Amino acid sequence: MGIVHAEITLKNVLDVGYAENGIIQESEIRQATVTAVVDTGAGTLVINEKLRQQLGLEVRGTKQATLADNRKETVKIVDPVEIHWKNRDMVCRPWVISDNGKILLGAIPLEDMDLIVDPAKQVLTGAHGEENVGILY
Repeated sequence: MGIVHAEITLKNVLDVGYAENGIIQESEIRQATVTAVVDTGAGTLVINEKLRQQLGLEVRGTKQATLADNRKETVKIVDPVEIHWKNRDMVCRPWVISDNGKILLGAIPLEDMDLIVDPAKQVLTGAHGEENVGILY
């Protein structure tokens, strides 16, 4: 299977709340539309330092992470973002890795938005069609 990319929009959740409460204008919400690598082996959303700064996300902690090549790296855990893909969205706290690393859309956001990789077409698609289905086990 080849590399699958997806265009996603990331929004600073704190800004979204400020806009909803009239503290800032909706146009002031810090956001970015980026092309992410869909990485089912990554646990969550992974962004780079440049994007963290662009979105104005504060560092709230760190965590030891194992990279795909088995290297260990300390990653930053930052303020939450809204992830938007087509008609779906979810909120998560991204991990920040390296200054210019790729954006990775990992398993937790994929699962939350009911998305899978279609291996035949090599695209991101809804696991249950166009409807975003929540599954509780």
